[in-house]
Formats: sequence, C-alpha cells, structure tokens
Amino acid sequence: MSKFFFKGRKDARQSHINHGYQSRANTKPGSKKYPLNVVVTTEQRKQEVEAMLEEAGFYAEIEVDSSESAVEDISELTVLLSVSGTQTVEKTPARNEPCHCGSGKKYKKCCGAA
Repeated sequence: MSKFFFKGRKDARQSHINHGYQSRANTKPGSKKYPLNVVVTTEQRKQEVEAMLEEAGFYAEIEVDSSESAVEDISELTVLLSVSGTQTVEKTPARNEPCHCGSGKKYKKCCGAA
C-alpha cells in the first residue's frame, strides 16, 4: 500500500495581469484623488459643466481652450453620468396570496393562470 504525500504546487501560479483582472480597482474616477479631465471652449460652458459636476458629486480639472481649432471633450463626465443604478423587480406573489392587480382573487386563479 502506497501513501500519497503532497509536496506542494508543481507549477508556479500565473500572474493575475495575464488574466484580465483590474489591478487598480481602488481608483475611482471623479474623486478628489483622481479627478476627471474635461476640456470646454467657453467660460459659459465651463460654468454649466461645473454645475453638472456639483450636482453629481464629481471632481474635475476643467480646461478652457478658446482657440479656433478647439474641440470640447466631456466624454469622461458623460460616461460617469450615464451609468444606471441598480434595477429592482417587484416580486411576484406566491400562488395562494392575493393577486397584485387588485381583483381580490388568488394569484393562481387570476394573473398566475397560464
């Protein structure tokens, strides 16, 4: 009868970088430590963007570029503002509970009948 002795892992673990894991997960864009970089073309637009940032609670470094070939770049802000929140779905009632439509019948006899 032979005994099995575990001598440890035969091959070294691979680096986590090769597998697509985000190694800098603690960097939150739009925070005081990592502000957004925004370029606008006018002072009026700068005030509008500052109001949007204040409402959303983000921080950014706003650069006003008033040259003729200037292009407005607020893509970083747009991405953060378009992130949707958690969606919640109302739970369907159990078979013998009253129906949620308000008919007074049990769910299995009303909306639950397939």
